[in-house]
Amino acid sequence: MKKTLLIVLVLLFQISFSKPITEIQKLTAMTKIWGFLKYYHPNVADGSKNWDEELFKILPKIEEAKSAEEFSLVIENWISSLGEVKAYNVVKPVSKMEYFDKNFDLSWISKSNFFSKSLSQKLKFIEENRIQTKQYYVNYELGSGAVPLQFTNEVKYPDFKWTDKNLRLLAFFRYWNYIEYFFPYKYQMDQKWDKTLVEFLPRIITPESEKDFVLAMREISIKINDTHASTHTPQLFDYFGDKFIPFDIKIIDEKAVIIGLKNDSLAKISDVKIGDVITKVEGKTIAEIIKENRKYVEGSNEPSVLKNAYWIIFNGKTTSVEIEFLRDGKTAVKSINRYKYQDLKIEYPNKKEKWKILEGNIGYVNFDALDIEDVPNLISQLKNTKAIIFDDRRKPHSVMYALADWLNPKPTEYAKYIDSDITFPGRYIWRSGNESFGKINPYYYKGNVIVLVDENAVSHAEHAAMALQTAPTTTVIGSQTGGADGGNYKFSIIKGFSSSFTCYGVFYPDKKEIQRIGIVPDIEVKPTILGIQQGKDEVLDRAVLFAKSGK
Repeated sequence: MKKTLLIVLVLLFQISFSKPITEIQKLTAMTKIWGFLKYYHPNVADGSKNWDEELFKILPKIEEAKSAEEFSLVIENWISSLGEVKAYNVVKPVSKMEYFDKNFDLSWISKSNFFSKSLSQKLKFIEENRIQTKQYYVNYELGSGAVPLQFTNEVKYPDFKWTDKNLRLLAFFRYWNYIEYFFPYKYQMDQKWDKTLVEFLPRIITPESEKDFVLAMREISIKINDTHASTHTPQLFDYFGDKFIPFDIKIIDEKAVIIGLKNDSLAKISDVKIGDVITKVEGKTIAEIIKENRKYVEGSNEPSVLKNAYWIIFNGKTTSVEIEFLRDGKTAVKSINRYKYQDLKIEYPNKKEKWKILEGNIGYVNFDALDIEDVPNLISQLKNTKAIIFDDRRKPHSVMYALADWLNPKPTEYAKYIDSDITFPGRYIWRSGNESFGKINPYYYKGNVIVLVDENAVSHAEHAAMALQTAPTTTVIGSQTGGADGGNYKFSIIKGFSSSFTCYGVFYPDKKEIQRIGIVPDIEVKPTILGIQQGKDEVLDRAVLFAKSGK
């Protein structure tokens, strides 16, 4: 009986393993295998093989494979052709590494339904005996002055054409594996990265048009839910339009409220004013437009998406666009002009006020204008104030260390980082020690510290807010920040396709997350339509009230 059962099980396995395998299934597995070998196989990761050409040579053989068994055999023979992988004894590091493994998962090597046992064993052996010398296609170096992550020696293919299936797959394979192994927040995505692979491969294999391929590459980058992350191509202007509106907007209550003018003269031509409330564009509500196009808009969280959605709402190919808007309680419809970006001739203030003292002996610091050489004078003038409001709603200059030294009475930790382990791609290591600043300082600032934030505070601004939060009496006022703290790495995937993402992880010293969450305000305040129309800065007003009353 037992013998019969065993024979039946073996036959079932053989039938299952010999069943037909689809192109999507083969290329899904191939995406993973190609990326794994690129960063793990000693004879590939050292640059000895032209890895792009190896892909182009293996793809026809993969296409010919009709079953899982044939697929596995093709891959096994390919791996054997790459040369011997020698076993080595792992040298234990002198200091114990503390790993961050929420992203790490190579279980697919042994769990795939399409891999033979011997193929899984080959891949596992490569994992265990992976390259330990310098990588050819990737580098991660702290202290270089630039972002630590660098993709290296990637051919850009100056003659790239979207009609070339091999090059489309190469671009996709590259990008998917960049994120798979080197995006520290992969575990936080709304959708599992493996699912995104299966979802988008059909549009890469057989796109309906160049537009479909280009938009697919854009959409993939949006799927990683990172305010730093988006893929750009010149064709996006062809599809969405290269003409811009001459004013800035903020989405409030599903309406686009004008909050600033890029050029007073151009705004006057279209008769648009700060406080105008745009309810429809070309007959569609703001909510309808965002719903249709949000898959093209980057953002770690909803406030970031809404901030970055302006171009999908207002950009176009024509020189004018019809809007429905509210002004003085009346609804009207009219056309406004759009311009090429260079023709906007954006007007910037000639001189920004760096700091001032408000009524009630309250200091106000404009982080966007403050430079490191200004800090001694700032300290001299604001040291006796009751409170200081640091406006962190724009990108601050690199002044936080000098300020934090003054605001803290002793050395203080404010951040903890994770870095990619290039010797074990996909794994991350907690950087030894926490980021800190300060010294024993009996003359530290004794007043209240207030930090203003909103969705415009991203990356460096969030880092600055974390530093200011270490002061003995800090209160954060405003709304959710951009939720993308860490170096923004910008790179080229292939000719015509540039992209970016956050390349190392930033946490509070207790390992509390910031990515996607942002800096959480102690007192939440959001601008209102009425406040904008009345010319108020409601976030600053609330901060002044807190500085005066303590509540």
